[in-house]
Amino acid sequence: MKIRVEWRVTLPTRDNLFVRWSRRLFFAIGVLVLSYVGFVLLDARLFQAAQSRQFQMELNGSKPSVGGNDDLHRSSLPPDVTGADGMGADILDTAGAGESLLGRIEVSTIGLTAMILEGTDARTLRRAVGHIPGTSLPGRQGNVVITGHRDTFFRPLRNISKDDEITLTTLSGAYRYRVDSTEVVAAEDTEVLAATDDAVLTLVTCYPFYYVGPAPRRFIVRAHMIPG
Repeated sequence: MKIRVEWRVTLPTRDNLFVRWSRRLFFAIGVLVLSYVGFVLLDARLFQAAQSRQFQMELNGSKPSVGGNDDLHRSSLPPDVTGADGMGADILDTAGAGESLLGRIEVSTIGLTAMILEGTDARTLRRAVGHIPGTSLPGRQGNVVITGHRDTFFRPLRNISKDDEITLTTLSGAYRYRVDSTEVVAAEDTEVLAATDDAVLTLVTCYPFYYVGPAPRRFIVRAHMIPG
């Protein structure tokens, strides 16, 4: 009795090869994207930790005042400041001051704590929140404008409420601000960056918070300084 065994070899078609290599390509792209996101988040966390330690050491060596109303002056917005966090796209690549540490922002009610750097270039906003050059400095007369990304440091702003307290700590003092209002404006609306006569704080981030891709609007927080 003879048993006949037949082997049939199915050669891959062009479509099968395309599908197979497409899966491999997309898998590789996914790994690269996740790796980059992980690197960015880790870099930001390590940078924040290092800057926080350095700032606290410098803070412990100085004697900052609280309130700082004796150090008020007027500050006007330069004509080339046209936006933040995509609000006038060119500012992200042109403004900046070499990652110069300005201080720390804290909003305890929403769990927000982040170091503030001078400038709004892409590298700065990847690692911290940025103070827009040309706007007032914390504790001084005028409009202090700080911007951050909605998907990292400023994501907690979605939970901020009227009368919440914001603290800006610098080596020259700790300054407290109370939230007056929040609003959503068009990306092209730069009126919120304008100089003011009063000591106010403006926080800017993209909106909606969970929007995929470049967000079309901006979320604005306005607060006034609490006399010390």
